[in-house]
Amino acid sequence: MKLRKLVALVILSGLLLNAAAQEEQKQITLEDIWESGKFNPKGIYGLLSMNDGIHYTVKEKDSINQYRYSDGKLVQTILHDGLLIPEGAEKPIRFFSYTFSPDESKILIPTEIERIYRHSTQSFYYVYDRTNNKLTPLSNGGKQRLADFSPDGTKVAFVRDNNLFMVDLLTGTETQITFDGLERNIINGTTDWVYEEEFAIIKGFYWSPDSKKIAFMRFDESQVKEFWMVNYGELYPDHHKFKYPKAGEDNSVVTIHIYSVSDGSIINVDTGKETDIYLPRMQWATDPSTLAIQRLNRHQNHLEILFADATTGKSKVIYEEHNKYYIDITNDLTFLSDKQHFLITSEKSGFNHIYLYDINGEMIRPITSGNWDVTTLYGIDPKNDRIYYQAAKVSPMDREIYSIKINGKDDKLLSASPGTNSASFSKNYQYYIGTLQSLNEPPYITMNTNTGKTIRVLEDNARVKSTVQEFNFSDIDFFKFTTSEDVVLNGWMLKPPYFDPGKKHPVLIYVYGGPGSQTVTNTWGRSQTVWFQMLAQQGYIVVSVDPRGTQLRGAEFKKMTYLQLGKYETTDMIESAKYLGSLPYIDKERIGVFGWSYGGYMALLCMTKGSDYFSTGIAVAPVSSWRFYDNIYTERFMRTPDENSEGYDENSPINFAGLLKGKLLIVHGSGDDNVHVENSIAMIDALVDSKKQFDLMIYPNRDHGIYGGNTRMHLFKLMTNYLTNNL
Repeated sequence: MKLRKLVALVILSGLLLNAAAQEEQKQITLEDIWESGKFNPKGIYGLLSMNDGIHYTVKEKDSINQYRYSDGKLVQTILHDGLLIPEGAEKPIRFFSYTFSPDESKILIPTEIERIYRHSTQSFYYVYDRTNNKLTPLSNGGKQRLADFSPDGTKVAFVRDNNLFMVDLLTGTETQITFDGLERNIINGTTDWVYEEEFAIIKGFYWSPDSKKIAFMRFDESQVKEFWMVNYGELYPDHHKFKYPKAGEDNSVVTIHIYSVSDGSIINVDTGKETDIYLPRMQWATDPSTLAIQRLNRHQNHLEILFADATTGKSKVIYEEHNKYYIDITNDLTFLSDKQHFLITSEKSGFNHIYLYDINGEMIRPITSGNWDVTTLYGIDPKNDRIYYQAAKVSPMDREIYSIKINGKDDKLLSASPGTNSASFSKNYQYYIGTLQSLNEPPYITMNTNTGKTIRVLEDNARVKSTVQEFNFSDIDFFKFTTSEDVVLNGWMLKPPYFDPGKKHPVLIYVYGGPGSQTVTNTWGRSQTVWFQMLAQQGYIVVSVDPRGTQLRGAEFKKMTYLQLGKYETTDMIESAKYLGSLPYIDKERIGVFGWSYGGYMALLCMTKGSDYFSTGIAVAPVSSWRFYDNIYTERFMRTPDENSEGYDENSPINFAGLLKGKLLIVHGSGDDNVHVENSIAMIDALVDSKKQFDLMIYPNRDHGIYGGNTRMHLFKLMTNYLTNNL
């Protein structure tokens, strides 16, 4: 009896202590996440390596300061706001970024930056001359784009009003190079909307290494159909029109031209007779007489590299690659200083690896190999004959930093700790700034030698670690399971603090799932993951699973969704719900799904095709039919609607709206130039026709990111309340 009483007292004491601890635990609020920023880790931003590779510069407040890599000591202040007062002005210009001339005697400074699309901007540029402390506006003809020094530092080229210009810094003379630029018609020196969004290229001109020529792209988008968006807020709302080529529709016709600085002549580069193609990359080889152009067919499964003669414009194919699915365009083409070789990455072995070719297009050797992927090619140090790269050798969830000899030998691991390791190298590759982070550890940033030795800690984010402990974050754990189709899937799981395995918990599955994407990574998750921690404090289990089609498990795993986007991903999400529902601590009747963009598309499919397994869904900025989306992205994976109508329609949630059973919230920004609100409108139509009730929130004039002012706070409060009421 005494023993029983003692055990009972111990149990009661434990319960009381547990309850007291929960009361003392600070509860995360939406204000903590979206207003105070207390969970936001610090990073090292805006650091530029100087030419010597020994020093770097950082913008700090209104100054540009120079430091030593070796010890972090301040060497000098290169520029401060007292030197940034334009002639006739009373206040200094405000700036956020800057670019040195190749000899570092001048600095290009953009100010009054105005956003155009996701990556593109226009600004007023100033040139600061360090030799005489003189600040000069680059041009007085209006805002400029993409201003870039010539390699000899005597000139700057830029784009304005869809035309290409050049300024001679010695004389101040401005020269207009092209004259046919016209809004929504002809673009010179920069790219159209779809190239910017899907090929991640904005700059469409490049100086030759000897500063004698400028190669530039010309987009004729006259035959591309326009998309109109309403701008609300006025008594009579106006419209924003831009060229948006949807799946199966006409693209811009892109041509390449070379301008001669000496005589102003322009030659056309031969890129072939077929114009219904893509020219997603161009760059000068080390030899200034050769321009390298990447040519991709419309199906995006045949890549060629052309070498064009800079004098005649004649070209020849020196590299060719075919793929039965598609080829991803990268920035990894690297010409070596010997002018005889180049590096390129390719998935042709089934995994992404680095290859060495000679200048005639003959492969010398694969430099890396194995059943793992190179994720980033950082570059090559010719002095030490070493290539630096990031890879996922150990696990698809981790990233490591390596260096290897150009002969493919002496492969060295530079990063010592598991997690996601990334690097930013100095220009001579003598030093690198390394960032290590994991699911449960915020970024830890160090200065390192090129052998991986840590010199000093730049940022340990101790404040965030302390805050995380103060708010009693739960650890996020990886897991894996095997589906009924014998597919092994990776996931992570976040359980509530003081988790009770004897209790049935609701589950929220966070999904993205797009081709080559990944949500299950050993990476600190930032604000959205803090929201997941907040939900865990409220009793939810939060899970994410990478379905088939995601990256770093080989090309076959990544590309198996070809021609059938949504099919296998939905199957895998249903399998995830089944697996989770089989666990004793999960309530299979309360499994929800949340996704944004491609994840919104997946959420709609889960709530329709997977309606037997998902009770609540939130779809933010969802695609509802790939017929509505842009052609470069969509056709890469689906071909055109005429070629693959079944693939488009059999995996469109619009066609399965009648299967909806649970609670569904659709959220969209009316100003989304990427996934147009038209997608949600079509889904609404289908749900209404199917007599299905649902909830809807439209954010006026907000784009794909749905932010600005109080918008993010409002959105996450909306979603939190929706889950509280329905899940």
